[in-house]
Amino acid sequence: MRSRLLHLTGLNRGTQETVAQIANYALIFFGTIVLLQLAGLDLSSLTIFASVIGVGIGLGLQGIAKEFISGLVLIFERPIQVGDFVNIEGLMGTVERISVRSTEIRTMDAISVIVPNSRFLESEVINWSHQNPVSRLTLPVGVAYGINLHMVREALIQAAKEHSDVLLQPEPQVLFKGFGDNSLDFDLLVWIANPPQQFKIKSDLYFRIEEILRDRSLEIPFPQRDLHIRSGSVPLELSPQLSESLSQLSTSLTKWLEFQSNTNSWHKSNSRIDSKESS
Repeated sequence: MRSRLLHLTGLNRGTQETVAQIANYALIFFGTIVLLQLAGLDLSSLTIFASVIGVGIGLGLQGIAKEFISGLVLIFERPIQVGDFVNIEGLMGTVERISVRSTEIRTMDAISVIVPNSRFLESEVINWSHQNPVSRLTLPVGVAYGINLHMVREALIQAAKEHSDVLLQPEPQVLFKGFGDNSLDFDLLVWIANPPQQFKIKSDLYFRIEEILRDRSLEIPFPQRDLHIRSGSVPLELSPQLSESLSQLSTSLTKWLEFQSNTNSWHKSNSRIDSKESS
């Protein structure tokens, strides 16, 4: 059904997966009933026994029952679908499969991660592909003080319009955020229709922005810190013990320097005598 019939209907991937899952569980349920009847079992006599077994299973397998119900909610309510690009608690990737117990996510590093279905109902989930895949990217950019701001705006807009994955409608925008510690801060806002490629698009835009700013001699600042040291108005008072220790240290250093000077002079004089004798 999934590979042949549903493929010909033209439905999107998420809808095909949902229909296939419903058909799969429906066939298993009705097939089990038919097999029991063909075996000669009276299903009405098993009602009380089945209810007792159901309570025991529900108490002993609460975790599985929780994931099962969560999976049914995801399949029928469809807040996420197969093929959606999602972010759940820092885990970012494409939904590859949704079952009644878990969901498989293919991360940006091509790693498959199995996530329990209950996490999608209990945690905040960012779904870039839900209903409309068009989303906005924000790129912070800082320039040095004293630069023509209109030239900066034109440079950022040019970099955005030159990228093939950036939508022209809605148009790219540049917002002046304010005066930072080391730079004038701007935000470049662009719209894209391919959320899984957002990191590559950001990288390409930053490469192009740096190139355009450099060609137009627009400086990109780096963090700077100025340290100002000034003496206090109150003179520093030293204890007698510290003054005596500093005096002794100064005397010792003076004697050591004199000794070093005398030693160097003696070596030089010996070197001259040896050179005269050798000549």
